[in-house]
Amino acid sequence: MEYQEVEPTREFLARLDTGQDWRDEIESLAREEGIEAGWFNAMGAVQDAEIWFYDQDDQEYQSVTFDEPLEVAACVGNVAKLDGDVFAHTHAVLSRRDGETLAGHLEGGTVFAGEVHLRAFEEPLVRNFDETTGLDLWLNE
Repeated sequence: MEYQEVEPTREFLARLDTGQDWRDEIESLAREEGIEAGWFNAMGAVQDAEIWFYDQDDQEYQSVTFDEPLEVAACVGNVAKLDGDVFAHTHAVLSRRDGETLAGHLEGGTVFAGEVHLRAFEEPLVRNFDETTGLDLWLNE
């Protein structure tokens, strides 16, 4: 296990703009406030969504899109630098009208309504390629 102590510096509450991309809105907030590391929680609704599932054997993401209104029952993620830019690693549990749930890496979704709590950290975090998993992870050097 690798770990690092982080010092929270600032916290933000934000309402995402209707019609914008869910993840882009979080990344825009981080860029605007100069946040290179943080943790967020969110909830709301999207008009559509693209969810990725990581195939551990092939070490590739598989994409599934949903062109329907979905509740964002839970959304959690972190902010770090990836390839020199801010990246919001976002996971979500989405629900359909009948209560069926969908979950995974939320690559994108058109905001209907969204509320975010973002806690910024003093220490910047950078994602680097991890040979074992094929993923860009924190703290691997």
